[in-house]
Amino acid sequence: MADHQRIHPDPVQPVTDDLESQTKPTVPLVPRGSSKSDNANHVENFPPQHRTIPLHYSKPRKKRGCCCKFICWILFLIIVLVLSVGILAAIIYFGFDPKIPKYSVDGMRITRFSLDNDSSLYAQFNVNITARNPNTKIGIYYKSGSKLSVSYMGTHLCEGSLPVFYQGHKNTTLLDVALTGQTRDATGLMNSLLAQQQTGSVPLVLRVKVPVRIKLGNLKLPKWKPVVRCRLTVNSLSVDNAIRVTDSSCSFKFKL
Repeated sequence: MADHQRIHPDPVQPVTDDLESQTKPTVPLVPRGSSKSDNANHVENFPPQHRTIPLHYSKPRKKRGCCCKFICWILFLIIVLVLSVGILAAIIYFGFDPKIPKYSVDGMRITRFSLDNDSSLYAQFNVNITARNPNTKIGIYYKSGSKLSVSYMGTHLCEGSLPVFYQGHKNTTLLDVALTGQTRDATGLMNSLLAQQQTGSVPLVLRVKVPVRIKLGNLKLPKWKPVVRCRLTVNSLSVDNAIRVTDSSCSFKFKL
């Protein structure tokens, strides 16, 4: 018996390769630019994401308020005032050649200086003052409201006032000013003065506050208040005796 013809099949490919070739998708399951839900296979398509640039809006400029304008005007007025004062001072300095008045205490007379029964010290002085105006183009009006005082170690002994008068150019005026005063509880003060008098040197301070007006040609400046302070040394404070001023030095200050 002839041998039956045998047919030998080709080698069988692995099953896994066939399954993979059958199940391998040819199209992506999830298109690009889409996302897949976590709970299901539902797929939503979203437009492609593009990076956006944030917009910045500039703030509108604030208008200048009334306060800013007010401050600017104040600064402007201050600058104008300073320049005006500077120009006026330059005109006065170069045009009138101002000089400071000079004062001196030339003599003193005591008409009363005693301790009363109530321990009050009563004092009456007459002070001789010389006022000199060295200016050739400037006059001085001495106005009312002046105050002149004499003190010892910071305690006022008596006070008075200067007369009202006008002092012209290059003028020297002699003044006799009366001062009166009362100091309470002055027993200790009187004992100190008597002990100081034994040394022949009693220090006193004469202080003058007087409102004046300066005359420049025909122009009168506003009222000023100079302060004159004189340090004196007298040999005695005896009543009705010649009081000699052994030392005198005066300083002068202007106050607007």
